Amino acid sequence: MAIIWDPPLTEEARSWRDIARRLAHDQLAPLAAEIDRDQRYPHENVQALHESGIGSMFIPKEYGGGGASLVAFCAVIEELARACASTSGIVATLQLGALPLLRAGTCAQKDTYIRSIVARRESISFALSEREAGSDPSNMQTLAVPENGGWRLRGEKRWIGGGGECAYYVVFAQTEPGKGRAGIAAFIVSANADGVRDDAREDKMGMRGTVNTTVVLDTWVPDESMIAAPGKALKLALEALNVGRVVVAAQSNGIALAAFTAAARRAAVRTTFGQHLVDHQGIGFKLSDVATRLSAGRMLAYETARSFDTGQDVALIGAQAKLFCSEAAHDAVDIGVQVFGGEGFVKPSLVERLYRDQRATEIYEGTSEIQRLVLARAIHAEFNNEEQA
Repeated sequence: MAIIWDPPLTEEARSWRDIARRLAHDQLAPLAAEIDRDQRYPHENVQALHESGIGSMFIPKEYGGGGASLVAFCAVIEELARACASTSGIVATLQLGALPLLRAGTCAQKDTYIRSIVARRESISFALSEREAGSDPSNMQTLAVPENGGWRLRGEKRWIGGGGECAYYVVFAQTEPGKGRAGIAAFIVSANADGVRDDAREDKMGMRGTVNTTVVLDTWVPDESMIAAPGKALKLALEALNVGRVVVAAQSNGIALAAFTAAARRAAVRTTFGQHLVDHQGIGFKLSDVATRLSAGRMLAYETARSFDTGQDVALIGAQAKLFCSEAAHDAVDIGVQVFGGEGFVKPSLVERLYRDQRATEIYEGTSEIQRLVLARAIHAEFNNEEQA
């Protein structure tokens, strides 16, 4: 019996996981250190993802995709993250960008853009965050102004995953300044349209094979490019992020598994003061705690994904999964570096790279503080209503 709990998967999910596991072993893991070192977007990995079907596994079969469940998608993300966190991040970005269209797009929009993801191996990026509107998207300054039967979009979107590498953006913009979330609408925008510019690519601490850019907009789009009307778009964005948080939980678990495995193997064979490292309580107890939290995190992540697949609301349990798994992964990479000591602190080192990659999981798709805020508000609402009853 393995020390880390292994999820019982359906045949469908096992099949997808096996595809991801082979790809991770044969291509992703051997390239991961180079991609990180050079901060290079791995086009060859993206091609392999599409060739394997993973690049469009989340697209419904009626649009040419794999029609995979969220459980299967999480199993794939976990496997990819164990080998190359950056590549797992690229796959997560592909899904996040497509979700608003899948949930709210018209038949014409889906036929045009969703089919394009599969047929042309294109991608859509999720353009919500701004310099002063990250955790608080209702404060966004990007404007959508009616113009000539369409809309003029002006503003800057920051930290946009896949920016400069995607074919389209889902852009969230304010139609009535001062109206907050009630004025926000969502539009599909071609990355090649006049007035759309990929500006600065971020020089990041970790996840260096992913691309995050500032996207500068001063462009016109027709009225039929609107995906969600004012007042409905932010709800749509949050629904997409609810799913994205489950995916980040799975990604966190993959990174944690890689760090724990490396640390446990090292601790089981290296000796100090006449004992293996794992037999020193200072190390063995920490590894035991990480193993326990990792098993619990996997249970939470997979159960959340299963709940989504059966039609349940995962806003709260998804926040819990993202919060718990990302912070458990933090502990896993920390003990990984500690076990390797000086070797874990210098490059090239697997645990050094994992340490940097993991940190993003506590920030994107809602920081740990935002997850706690969501949960605290839910606690207040539930028990305040109970008191009033």
